[in-house]
Amino acid sequence: MRTSVAIIGAGPAGMFLAHLLAKSGIDAVVLERRDRAYVEGRVRAGVLEQVTTDLMRDLGLAERLDREGLVHAGTQISLDGELFRIDMAALTGGSAVTVYGQQEVMHDLFEAAPARGIQIVWNAQDVVLEGLDTDAPVVSWRQDGEPRELRCDFVAGCDGYHGVSRASIPGDVLRTFERVYPFGWLGILAEVPPANHELIYANHERGFALASMRSPTRSRYYIQCGLDEDVMDWPDERFWDELCLRLGSEAAARITRGPSFEKSIAPLRSFVSEPMRWGRLFLAGDAAHIVPPTGAKGMNLAVSDVMFLGEALVEHYRGGSTAGIDTYSSRALARVWKAERFSWWFTSITHRFPEMDGFARRIQTAEIEYIRGSQAAQRVLAENYVGLPL
Repeated sequence: MRTSVAIIGAGPAGMFLAHLLAKSGIDAVVLERRDRAYVEGRVRAGVLEQVTTDLMRDLGLAERLDREGLVHAGTQISLDGELFRIDMAALTGGSAVTVYGQQEVMHDLFEAAPARGIQIVWNAQDVVLEGLDTDAPVVSWRQDGEPRELRCDFVAGCDGYHGVSRASIPGDVLRTFERVYPFGWLGILAEVPPANHELIYANHERGFALASMRSPTRSRYYIQCGLDEDVMDWPDERFWDELCLRLGSEAAARITRGPSFEKSIAPLRSFVSEPMRWGRLFLAGDAAHIVPPTGAKGMNLAVSDVMFLGEALVEHYRGGSTAGIDTYSSRALARVWKAERFSWWFTSITHRFPEMDGFARRIQTAEIEYIRGSQAAQRVLAENYVGLPL
């Protein structure tokens, strides 16, 4: 097989890149080690920045998004049960975020792929990348027990944190930066109406909580928990009681309880690898960086990565320029580190840390009170939350 760009991974980064390249008439093949049902069924992010929704419209993928997505012009913050609102649209000149689950985004990307000639190879096992430092990379894998091979001009590594792409960069080239947080998020999905029409981020003396949603009838709730805790120790009634306590009486009064149909604990980490390009290999999305979910940046960062990369590849194939390719890593990393900063900061002011003493708690409280009373501080939060410009 021969193609222009081999895309490793059919998650958000890989599929958005495939659509961007298809729009410009550039051949690409997507290799995915799992099947479509697995990739589409993963419960992941649900808050889309303006940049992401704009891209979906530009790619002609926004029919369901515009019909079913929940546009949020603001968000709520709770400090020990007292709520205040950040008017993001007013503070950022009209920008907003849209609640539309990653599962729905992936469905839209997959459904539109065949008509656009996007080829996806499912269940590609034992992927190996070779010749990345030459002008003729080769991707090999096994499918149904048989060896397969793909020759290409470039490889886009969109295969996540545990994928083969980042591991293919020599150790003396790759630098990694990581912060592992000493807690996780216990999350549930329930077929109940949301407690509020916008998200509520809660800082409580017992820990963080988040009231979110996936639709007008499906709610997504989280509470901070220990990494050593077991989901089985959190029956629904205990979860609802703790959530209501942390959100405070005003928000709790609007919570509709019901049985959960998904419950899991997710660890939190910040991670960045540099560079995001080596030879003919480009990293994008979780293959290059991880953010804690507090700032809702994960999928949105993957989208901005491939927008930079797609632009660079189009520039190369249409005009023969390598300028975009040569600056891809620095451009992408500049935005990545700003998102990492915001996600780390927002996590630091909303969660309880094991080593937190009385002084640290007072500082954290003062930070949130400053945000409550300062339009300038609210503007900084809002412009980061809706997404910084490319």
